[in-house]
Amino acid sequence: MDGVLVDSGAHHRAAWTALLGELGVAVPAEFWRLTIGRPADEAVEHLLGRPLSATEARRLSRRKHEHYAKLSQAGLPAVTGVPAFVSALATLGVPKAVATSARRADATRLLRELGLLAQFAVIVTAEDVRRGKPAPDVFVTAAERLGVRPERCLVFEDSVVGVHAGRAAGMRVIGVTTAHTAAELTEAGAEQCITDFEGCRWPM
Repeated sequence: MDGVLVDSGAHHRAAWTALLGELGVAVPAEFWRLTIGRPADEAVEHLLGRPLSATEARRLSRRKHEHYAKLSQAGLPAVTGVPAFVSALATLGVPKAVATSARRADATRLLRELGLLAQFAVIVTAEDVRRGKPAPDVFVTAAERLGVRPERCLVFEDSVVGVHAGRAAGMRVIGVTTAHTAAELTEAGAEQCITDFEGCRWPM
């Protein structure tokens, strides 16, 4: 969802920056690459560069989420071309799912605000799986709930860990270069990359 359907990267980066500032931690160069696609309670360890107890990771994750929620109150735009592409898939009867590391409340709110919520038969979030990306759980669960075999699924991903998760699920992956370069996503396993969905047609 984030960085694929919703252009929310700026808010996430600002929320992480605010959290690190509160902790008195210098913001690493290109720090956001350590967080993209991961659940927040897993990403925070990567940012701090040290292991955390589950309790501490959840506490910091909640605090980051508070910053994000405040920043996103003004709303977020869709990634360019998304509404038209998703509508075209619906017209063609293509089964669609959202498989995200976000919380269900955030996913539901953001998709509803963009008018996309009703377009997806299945939404799988961080609460629905035991392991976050790069584990394949979120994509495997989405395929199961759609009733579609993994090898028949096509994943759109903006993160390296997300590409790894899609490939680990046995799915084809197209990279969306809103967060990483085409070279990085291709090296991770994406078969091709797009900058956004403007002009995209099905089949890809």
